[in-house]
Amino acid sequence: MLKGLDPLLSPELLFTLRAMGHGDEIAIVDGNYPGVEHARRLIRLDGHRLIPVLNAVLSVLPIDDFVAEAIFRSTVKAERDRLDPVHEEMIDCCARHEPHRQVVPLIGQDFYGRVRAAHAVIQTGEPRLYANIILRKGVIYPKEADAHAEVDPFVY
Repeated sequence: MLKGLDPLLSPELLFTLRAMGHGDEIAIVDGNYPGVEHARRLIRLDGHRLIPVLNAVLSVLPIDDFVAEAIFRSTVKAERDRLDPVHEEMIDCCARHEPHRQVVPLIGQDFYGRVRAAHAVIQTGEPRLYANIILRKGVIYPKEADAHAEVDPFVY
């Protein structure tokens, strides 16, 4: 355990999040998702629901602000605009951490293709269907006062 970190952030998950670079994507998926087949790197968080895992990840992961779209969710079949309760919860969670970012729906194979290309997949034990989301990692900017000074990699 570490101070100030959500205990859902396991050592393997923290390592993966830290190893990701700007523009890399990570998917958080439900218990029914074909994670073993689609993941380049699979992190299992069985027994945990998607929203607490999403909240934990967003507590440490900066979201990319260099692109117009950086957060994506799966859809209910081909119904792009349908929002199940889990989608509303995902949108609310993302809004708490990234109030200026939209959660973009991706239909079926578009979502699957993006997951297959992702840096990693976190498979939760979420039992609700279509409870899947992709986050694109951003950067942590240096402090304004230090913008022209030598960058200390240990000070944020």
